[in-house]
This record gives sequence, structure tokens and C-alpha cells, in this order.
Amino acid sequence: MNNYYLGGDISKGYCDFVIINEDKGIIEPNFQLDDNNKGHMELEKILSEFFKQNPSSIIYAGFESTGGYENNWIALLKKLNVKGMKISTARVNPKGTNHNSQAELNRIITDKVSAQNVAEYLINHKKKIIYDKTDIFFYVRKQWKFITMLVKQKTQLYNQLGELLYTSNPEMLVYYRYSHPQWVSKVLLKYPTAKQLGRAKRLVLESIPYVSSSRADELISNARSSTASLTDDNAASLIKSVVEQIIHLEKMVALQVAEVKRNFPLLDEVKILKTFKGIGDYSAMGLLMNIGSVDNFASTKKIAAQFGLHPVWKKSGDGTWGMHMSKQGAAEVRHILYNVTTCAIVHNPLIKEIYEQYLKKGRNKRLAIGACMHKVLRIVYGILKNNEEFKPEKDKAFREISVISKSKSISPDKSRRYQTLTNQAPISGRQAKRRKDIFTATQEIKKEEPEESQNDQYH
Repeated sequence: MNNYYLGGDISKGYCDFVIINEDKGIIEPNFQLDDNNKGHMELEKILSEFFKQNPSSIIYAGFESTGGYENNWIALLKKLNVKGMKISTARVNPKGTNHNSQAELNRIITDKVSAQNVAEYLINHKKKIIYDKTDIFFYVRKQWKFITMLVKQKTQLYNQLGELLYTSNPEMLVYYRYSHPQWVSKVLLKYPTAKQLGRAKRLVLESIPYVSSSRADELISNARSSTASLTDDNAASLIKSVVEQIIHLEKMVALQVAEVKRNFPLLDEVKILKTFKGIGDYSAMGLLMNIGSVDNFASTKKIAAQFGLHPVWKKSGDGTWGMHMSKQGAAEVRHILYNVTTCAIVHNPLIKEIYEQYLKKGRNKRLAIGACMHKVLRIVYGILKNNEEFKPEKDKAFREISVISKSKSISPDKSRRYQTLTNQAPISGRQAKRRKDIFTATQEIKKEEPEESQNDQYH
């Protein structure tokens, strides 16, 4: 049975195809088809003729993930597979095909070259590709994208509202500092400017939920001594319009999230993720849709690299330059983890402790939050991998064991297994100091070990 590889370079409205054999020889030169009924029928005709000429063969087809433009072609090939054509399809990472193209020293990149590059990538990286993978989140992912769009619009409106309030009712911004309480929006609907709020009656304000008599007095008093520079009717009308839009979007988001929850295929996983204080329905579903199956990641390092939470640095010789978060992969995951982490720093004792430890070490707050985001992702990975609820005492026990083991031992450098570290080499001063420190630390550990354990080393 012969294996053939079909590479497809997706563009909006059309696709370039090429078929090659195991030796990367071109079997069917580049051809371009439109993503419409006529184009799909033509591809079916081409593949049907191909299988007539090669009856005992399999075609492995690959398309780059391009945000959904590949879905129609993949659906067609799956239908042809049901009809009897032996076709396996896969989505491939555009970054992987790009590196493969660089390795092949391709100087000119066209749709034709890209299609062949996709096909060659299928041959070069067989172990990395999963064919005929079922996307259990296919239907809810579109709805989720709609939700994220609504959330972005709501954020933009809040930013615009902040600018308007700064000149029309600046004292109200104090209540928007860390969150966006609904009672503030309701107050602004009735009294958008400081001038109007200063004339408000306390009983009317008290009728708004979560506005106590003391808070009503505070709002009126602050409004009467406000520094607002714009208090006209135009400013009031604009603020009311923005607040109404925000309230409308909040209701839309709540309805859409409820709908996703009803249709979400992994409700049990959502429940166990929510056992970690800081993860709610929204963040749990967002993480699951982006992670998919944790079985796709061999370790926590792999999943951190997938979503750009691993530290990267540039190293040359003895020097190490600037370390920071790589920020590769889907930005949505980092956005969700940031919100989860900032919430956990306040409400989750485990993450709060880790955050404070980094601050005590002299790390700045952004770096400490980044480290905690990495920790939260590792916890999410562990919850899904073991399919069990989060247990903080279990995590704390593992961390204590790790700290003890690190303090009592120095991990051997496997790259030096054929030659021990010495200063008898033409090395730099920095490298000589590093080797001396390692040698000194090793000798101190040997002195602290019991005599029996030292003697055992020679048995």
C-alpha cells in the first residue's frame, strides 16, 4: 500500500493543492480550486480519478490552521473518506510549516510553494501529526468567539466611559477602580453628571440595590464638591448612552455564556477545574476549548510552551541576556490565566503565598504575576491529567519536597558526563568563577553527608 501526501495552502475563497509521494516527488502538480460547489466537485473528481489509478493507496491530507477557512475543505475530504476513498486529514501548525520551509532553504514563498511545503511537513514530522482528530468543541467555539468579541466591546465602552466620567463625574471613578459594580451603572443611568448627582434625593439613591444610606450621603456629598468641568446635557446624554450599551452587552454575554454551558461537551471537567479558587465557568470553558486534550502535551513544559508562558532568553557563550515571557501561541489563554491569577492572588492562599515569595525575592509585580500564571497553568494541567479535584495540601507537600531536594543536592550536568569540570581549559573569567562555585558547593554537601553515605559512593 502506497502513501501519498496532499498539501493544501488555504486562502480566503480558494485553495492551492499538490500531491507528492513518500520520496517527495510530485505526483499531481499544483492546482487551484475555489471554495464553492464547483471547486469541491472538481476536487472530488480529481481524487476519484487518482484512486482509480492507485487503488491500493492512502492519501494523507494536511491544511494549515487558518482560523476556520480550512473547515470546508476538511469536511469535504471526510465525506469522500466515508464514500470509500482512503483519505486521512489533519490540521497543522503554521509555525511548524514555516520552520520546515526555512530548513528547506526556500527563498521564494508563493501559494504553490506553501502547498508543497505543507505536504513535505506531513512526511518530515509524522509523529507530531494527529489525523482525523475529532474537534468536540467545533460548534461551541464559534459561539465562544462571539462572546469574546462582546467582552472586548464591553471593555472598550468601559474605557470610553472612564474618559467621559473624568470630566463629568470624576468622583464615581473611585468605584470603578478594581471592578465594575452594577449599582454604579444604575446610579449613572439616573444621575450621569456630578451636577445631577449633587441634586439627587437620598431616598431615590437608597432604592438602588447595594446603595446604603451612608453610601447615598457619600455620593451626594462628593458630587456637590466635584471638580467636574463638563456638566451639560450633552455630556449627560452621552454617558447614559454608553452605560445603556454596557448593560445591554453584559446581558448578552450572560445569555451567551449560559447557552455555551448548556451545549458544552465537558461539563465534568469544568466542575473539577472550578475546585481551584479563582477559576469560574467562563475561564474554565475558555481554557478547555484552547487546551483540548491534555494528552496532546507530554509535560507541563510542553503546555507552557504551547501558550507562550515559558521564559525565553538569549544566551551566547558565557553571557545571558534579558529573560521574559515568550508570549507565543494563543493570546486568549494568557488573557484568561492573567484574570484567574489576579483573582487567585487575592482569594487563593496558595497563589497568594507564591506571589508574596517572589516579591520578597525582589521581583517586580509583573514578573511575579507571570510566574504565578505559569503555576496556575501547571495546576490546570495536573487537574485535567489526573481527572481529580484540586487539593492545595497535596500541591504544598510536593513543593516542600522539591525545595528540600534542591537545597540538599546539585543536579549533575549531563552534558559533562564524559569530562569533569576543571579550570584547566582556555575559558573566560566568568566561566572559571562559575565552575569554582559549583566545585565549592559540591564539597560542602559532601561534608554534610553521613560517613556511611560517603562510603557507599565507592561501593
